[in-house]
Amino acid sequence: MGESSDSVSVDIDIVSFGGKECMVRTSKGSVSVFICGDQEKPALITYPDVALNYMSCFQGLFFCPDATSLLLHNFCIYHIDAPGHEVGADVISSDAPLPSVDDLADQVAEVLDFFGLKEVLCLGVTAGAYILTLFAMKYTERVLGLILVSPICKAPSWTEWLYNKVLLNLLYFYGMCGVLKECLLQRYFSKELRCGMHGAESDIIHTFRRVLDERQSLNVMRYLQAINARHDLTEGLKKLQCKTLIFVGESSEFHAESVYMSARMGRKSCALVEVQACGSLVTEEHPDAMLIPIEFFLMGFGYYRQQHFASSSSNGSNPTSPSCHSCMAPELFSPESLGIKLKPIKTRVDIEI
Repeated sequence: MGESSDSVSVDIDIVSFGGKECMVRTSKGSVSVFICGDQEKPALITYPDVALNYMSCFQGLFFCPDATSLLLHNFCIYHIDAPGHEVGADVISSDAPLPSVDDLADQVAEVLDFFGLKEVLCLGVTAGAYILTLFAMKYTERVLGLILVSPICKAPSWTEWLYNKVLLNLLYFYGMCGVLKECLLQRYFSKELRCGMHGAESDIIHTFRRVLDERQSLNVMRYLQAINARHDLTEGLKKLQCKTLIFVGESSEFHAESVYMSARMGRKSCALVEVQACGSLVTEEHPDAMLIPIEFFLMGFGYYRQQHFASSSSNGSNPTSPSCHSCMAPELFSPESLGIKLKPIKTRVDIEI
């Protein structure tokens, strides 16, 4: 681990399933980081959406059978939760300044500094995707690539701003009430999943209702307030040097903005995968549809599945080398390559070789 500065310290609790949870105190406030894997490996950091933590936002993806050979084989995962969103979190003091989106992005940089991480790959969902995109803009040299799920990049429209204000009032006066949970579930999931078969709720919806009950309402307010005051990132998108893979569900509230973001990021670096019959939280609703696109994306950096390790080594290449920046071949993103044995997906890619 890196040396602690005056503004950063850490408390560590060992978690039973092989990782460790750290409470890192930064100049922007405390933040929980769950570390999974060998810290000698290259780093992949994650950031969740509003009212979710790393478990509720990413467990569907990371618990997929093929995820271990692809992700944990190549990376140490640093799951960064939004302040006060970790399991068992206390209410953040009302005396603590409200964070801005820039504060949250700078906090990510402080976490990386503490662990001595120079370059990372990033995986974020919606609000978390915004924070990591902003982080990539502010700390360009530290981000090798972005994997963004239903990302947002514009300032909120008046409609979204007013809608979020209603949610903030519900949080303040009523806490995590039934109406608020319905609004958040609509944000995360497609109508097909929310309604279920024959009108019966699915297990995942039951689970998420319980997960939302565990959140501290005032802490969720702080994250939502920061996102509702976000600024437009459009002008900086083309300046991003890192390659980017965007997933979005076709039923997502943020589908149009994700397509817009992909178009604005430039032809050399961005690929878009649209997952049918899916909401914003692709990592939980259809995580299997993410694995093959991620695999091809990571090949461009020299990362391969575990079963390719021997052949890669015999050819003199290092499958965990972060210095490989070869371009992604467009044929890797053809529907034929991506759609086999997966939920129906569409891809949009224009990459110059």
